Amino acid sequence: MSSFIPFDRSQPYLLPPDVKSWLPSDDVAHFIVAAVERVPLGAFSVPRRTGGKAQYHPRLMLALLIYAYANGVFSSRRIERATYRDIGMRFVAANLHPDHDTIAAFRRGNRTAIEAAFLHVLELARETGLMRLGTVSIDGTKIDANASKYRSIRYDRAKELREKLTADIATLMERAEAADATDTDHQALPEELARREALKAKLDEACARLEAEAREQAETARPEYERKKAAFDAKRGRRGRPPKEPDDKPPSDRQINLTDPDSKLMRRSDAHEYRQAYNAQAVVCAEGSQLILEHGIVATTADAPSFAATILGMEKRIGLPRTVLADTGFASGKAIGLLQASGVDPLVAIGRPMDRRPYDFRPEPPPREPRRITEPWRLEMKARLQQNPAKALYTLRKQTVEPVFGIIKSIMGFTRFHLRGLANVATEWTLVALAYNCRRITRLTAV
Repeated sequence: MSSFIPFDRSQPYLLPPDVKSWLPSDDVAHFIVAAVERVPLGAFSVPRRTGGKAQYHPRLMLALLIYAYANGVFSSRRIERATYRDIGMRFVAANLHPDHDTIAAFRRGNRTAIEAAFLHVLELARETGLMRLGTVSIDGTKIDANASKYRSIRYDRAKELREKLTADIATLMERAEAADATDTDHQALPEELARREALKAKLDEACARLEAEAREQAETARPEYERKKAAFDAKRGRRGRPPKEPDDKPPSDRQINLTDPDSKLMRRSDAHEYRQAYNAQAVVCAEGSQLILEHGIVATTADAPSFAATILGMEKRIGLPRTVLADTGFASGKAIGLLQASGVDPLVAIGRPMDRRPYDFRPEPPPREPRRITEPWRLEMKARLQQNPAKALYTLRKQTVEPVFGIIKSIMGFTRFHLRGLANVATEWTLVALAYNCRRITRLTAV
């Protein structure tokens, strides 16, 4: 006959339990609590109150957010629920239970503190010898925005809908005035009117934003146009086609999302569908630790425009790397020149490799004419990457930065931003990078 361990769910504790003793000694919660203690109070945005209920300590709130993101809990309501049900959350929150509004407001308003914690964690990694600034890898990944792609609208369609809504609102106003004159109670009219006015206000804002962006782009392109026009006017003989003056009006097919105007329609490649997303950038240590050393968010599919700014932004934070590895999406002569002028050696792939596995299951692709390369910097970079030691060093790129995105998406479960707007999304991406680094350091220092 089997024997069973007796149990009694109503058994009270003789002494208050120590929640810390229920966590393993190598749990990431211990590292997060110790790291957050190094963040100065001046980095937090704490509202001034002269009375009322006391506030939760900002270090407690930050540690709770980091631990939640490190364990795949991103919703403020789920974080609040976890402070009752999760032992690690109870320990980090010190048996307190901040409500979801407080958690959401803290996450939106404390970007400076989250950035400070990110840098302090890297300093801890530097002190333990985990962080090295020799060779780094950079890449970007598309992460869904907190908006549906079906809420995107073209500029020409937005103008058409504005005219239709203006007419509908005028009709509803006439019906409301007629109802007032005849003492008829039409309770549905105010709701219909408010709904149309709200949609028209969103469309007005979207059109104004697209028009402002078009004017800004035209002003930025005007000096280059003036230079080309002057060179064209100075020609003699066969003149050719004159340069086109930049247009300060948005194209009719330019799109904007009404839920999150900063996000854009993107896709990973020609084989993938378009999604409403942001392009999340990460610079990863390629010398063993795979820590995220720098991060950024851009609202463009292309990686090249932000390449130099992301790497050079490290100088005032943790220092510049010696070598940076990047794929062909970062190939930009201007960015490579800026990095080399600052003492950084970029190794950037030129064109996509055509090598196939010996027994590839896929059929042979049709023969394609290779792209003709004429720029000197591209020819020089391509020749360099075909020889050692640059060729051997470049092989580290794929095995260092891409697994980081895999861990963030598949292990931590972060596949969608929960905040809206470029500034708020940048704050959340910093929080994700911080949570990943805490997990990684805990794993590397575990005995």
